[in-house]
Amino acid sequence: MKKEVTIMTQHKLVVISLDSLGYRDLAELRDLVPNLDKLIQQGTWVKRVRGIYPTLTYPSHTSIITGQYPAVHGIVNNTKVQPRRQSPDWYWYRKDVKATPLYDVARAAGMTTAAFLWPVTAGSKINYNLAEIFPNRIWTNQVLVSLTASSPWFLLKMNQRYGKLRHGIKQPWLDDFVTACAVDTLRNKRPDLTLIHLVDMDSMRHRYGVRSKEAKAALQRLYGRVARLIRATKDAGTYDWTNFVILGDHYQINVHKMIHLNMLFAREGWLSPIDGKTTFKNNWKVTAKTCDGETYVYVRGHDIDYGDVKQLIARAEGVQHIYDGAEAVKLGADPKAAFLVEAQPGYYFTDEVNRPAVVEEVDPDPIGAPDRYHGVHGYGPDQPNYFTTAVFAGPDVQAGATVAGAHLVDEGPTFARLLGLHYPAPTAGQAIEEIFRK
Repeated sequence: MKKEVTIMTQHKLVVISLDSLGYRDLAELRDLVPNLDKLIQQGTWVKRVRGIYPTLTYPSHTSIITGQYPAVHGIVNNTKVQPRRQSPDWYWYRKDVKATPLYDVARAAGMTTAAFLWPVTAGSKINYNLAEIFPNRIWTNQVLVSLTASSPWFLLKMNQRYGKLRHGIKQPWLDDFVTACAVDTLRNKRPDLTLIHLVDMDSMRHRYGVRSKEAKAALQRLYGRVARLIRATKDAGTYDWTNFVILGDHYQINVHKMIHLNMLFAREGWLSPIDGKTTFKNNWKVTAKTCDGETYVYVRGHDIDYGDVKQLIARAEGVQHIYDGAEAVKLGADPKAAFLVEAQPGYYFTDEVNRPAVVEEVDPDPIGAPDRYHGVHGYGPDQPNYFTTAVFAGPDVQAGATVAGAHLVDEGPTFARLLGLHYPAPTAGQAIEEIFRK
């Protein structure tokens, strides 16, 4: 039986999420980030971190910070079911989270908190918050939506100082802006808990492929940013009592074909396409809601035979596995779904109708447009070589150690232990005991 380790001294915590960082990046591309070796030697590398269903950014980050699976915390997808919208709204707002995030626990304990593009924090009570959100209606703009979702005076000050670094929300400039804001805050505000989300590499993998030269260049840029963030704590005089975590939320897989299940449902009369568009009407009886490498299928027609739906899905090219609703709940996915469907590697799902075929090749010309990718995530976490990873370092962390594996939901409870905090209710994850200094 493992002995529980209790952190006796109050230390600060900086969590840096490098979106799409995988175990393979640290195992195979270490030569691109030589400064990382030093960080691993100073701390503990949790090599293979198993993700959640589905391995998407918003559900994953919410699982990280709550220690719960999507079936419990409620962020079951990146985007909402809005079939008439070409660009559905994302789960941007804290109010949609049904479990307790660690930043709320920290604030209740009197700690100061900061977050920089950490998903699903819009409208939260984080002290210094730059929320991840974008304008999704023609009558608004980036400044207005960011101001209402973030800490407004803090955002105005950061924009005044560093807004020239941004080109809207395009990468890699957005990560340059986020890093500058986080460096400023670490130096001058010295928060107890800081959460930072950097998206450069994920963007490059979506557009150019998982192992592309552009993705490798982004990996190098990210570790330059990590070095600046760590340097900021030295400038602030807080480095010696700050624990750091560098982690990923998921990995990615290269793709070449799209599956449009809603075209099958339209042929059965279960949904109604909007003429000339790839969207459809709200009066659907069966609909697919993409998670990229997986898709939820929802049924609300009382006359629909679930067996017929499953057989129809199973005949589609590129479908690897179909989980029924009860199985999906056991996996931690959306309890409202009739099915959770997983694509074979190389395939991914869209919500579209009015396409040339149910399954079609990805045309390289519109890569970078919505739902057009060279690389995606969202698959189940058991796909081969699909682990993410995490590196812990600091005064409370074992030096020069490795941990073979853990679950994504274990990270939040580990953060809580490092801060001397306790979630108000039991979590699905458990603290990773091997990382703590004995």
